[in-house]
Amino acid sequence: MTPIRFRAGRGGRRRLSTRILANELAILALTGLIGFVLFAFAQRAELDRSYEQRALAIARIAVADPQIRQATEYGDRDHVVQSVAQRIGQAAHASYVVVIDLHRIRHSHPMAALIGKPVAEPIVVRDGHSHVGIDQGALGRSANAKAPLYGTSGALVGEVSVGIPERAVLSELWSELPTFGLYAALATAIGAAAASLLARRLKRTTFGLELEEIACLLQDREAMLHGIREGVVAVAPDGRVTVINDEARRLLGVGTALGHRLDEVLPDGRLRRALDGTLTGTDVSVLTDDHCLVVNRMPVSLQGRALGAVVTVRDRTELIGLLRELDSVRGLTDALRAQQHEFTNRMHTLAGLLDIGEHESAYDYAIETARSGQALTEAVRRHIGNPLMVGLIVAKTTVAAERGVTIALTDDSALGDDPPHLRRLLTIVGNLLDNAVDATAEAPPTGEGRRILLTVTEADDLVVVRVADNGRGIAPGTAQSIFEDGWSTRPGRGTARRGLGLALVHRLVQRHGGTITVSEGPGAVFTVVLPQPGTAAARRGALLTHASSRGSELG
Repeated sequence: MTPIRFRAGRGGRRRLSTRILANELAILALTGLIGFVLFAFAQRAELDRSYEQRALAIARIAVADPQIRQATEYGDRDHVVQSVAQRIGQAAHASYVVVIDLHRIRHSHPMAALIGKPVAEPIVVRDGHSHVGIDQGALGRSANAKAPLYGTSGALVGEVSVGIPERAVLSELWSELPTFGLYAALATAIGAAAASLLARRLKRTTFGLELEEIACLLQDREAMLHGIREGVVAVAPDGRVTVINDEARRLLGVGTALGHRLDEVLPDGRLRRALDGTLTGTDVSVLTDDHCLVVNRMPVSLQGRALGAVVTVRDRTELIGLLRELDSVRGLTDALRAQQHEFTNRMHTLAGLLDIGEHESAYDYAIETARSGQALTEAVRRHIGNPLMVGLIVAKTTVAAERGVTIALTDDSALGDDPPHLRRLLTIVGNLLDNAVDATAEAPPTGEGRRILLTVTEADDLVVVRVADNGRGIAPGTAQSIFEDGWSTRPGRGTARRGLGLALVHRLVQRHGGTITVSEGPGAVFTVVLPQPGTAAARRGALLTHASSRGSELG
């Protein structure tokens, strides 16, 4: 079967890979910018902490100076504190070094007018600890540190406040930002390369289809799956079901099969082998408990790469039944046509006897002819009480006789007027006799002629049907294969499909807890045993059938 091949799409104004790349580049640029800003704020805070520690170190140098300690404790008449504080501030590049006594009076300040003036803030070092922070003073924003000042006697006499200007912090921050900007640009470039590779991979994964084409394909697929009257199953290369429509679920008798392997949702048999590709060919016939299906499997590939297969399942139950019925009617028509010729010959003989005046001979001939037609029916009625079964056996015997085959009902046959398995028995006997007639009619004649023996017996707990012929028989090693649907050694005849009769009988017998066996070698003997309703075997068969159907639903 010719595989299905897809061709990559070329539609769309902008390619999917281009759109993906542009979006990812925009995301990378935005995240890079946000990261850059966050880093700047974080680095600013880190630099503030660093300069606060520098200011604290300068303040500790100032509070350790003996001149500042003595002058602050005993009085600064020579303005020593201002000169020493200016010298320390200039050496340390501090914005200011302010010495304040416990009365909040400034003894030093870069602005000379503020010396001797009180500060507005309270003295925070009375607890004996140093304090750091950001100060919004008269000289602007600065990193500030305050250290307790002890006099020469060891008593707390004031505090030293040191500030480093904001411009120093910003200058160092701006010197570090270009390096981080380079890192951000490098990360963006690497991300762009990764985005390009991802876009190419997505393009290969979507077979070159654009977003609009993928959406259209999805809509078309949903409309197709739910709009057709055939079952559709898509199978991945590993045997997992990827697509299944409602009609396929109904025909196959499975429930939620998506994502499951075929061997997980279907029992081993001809149906599963047809779906997984073990059985090859077109219009593969498969017989289930409820349907006669025609299965076709088509491999799917893209640019030489296997993607799995698409399986179509068609319900041909009614059609096959009608074709088999039509084939049976044609057989009956041929038999009636042959009987018409024979009846015409008899009428010619009767007319000739009347024409020559042999009236008594003509009467005897007519009586003999009428009795011969009723003899077969009466012989069957002596053993079979049900009129439907009698009619079936008489019809099959008449058709077989026209093909040179004799069907004989054995003397030990016995069936009541209303057997419990009547409908099943009619199907079983009809199919077994049809197969036996076909096999015997094509076999070379033996000394006793082409002959079929039919036995139908009814007991209290079971019904037995046995059909024996003297045809070619069953080849050794094929006793189990003959019950598979589609198995046949003969070509198709007329419109009917071959290989369904025995499969139908086998499934019918199994569903009702019975058994069917066949002998191998020349002269086939088919034996069917059906338990009577209500027996343990019948209940077991019904239970197994119910469990099988439930297993399919749960699958």
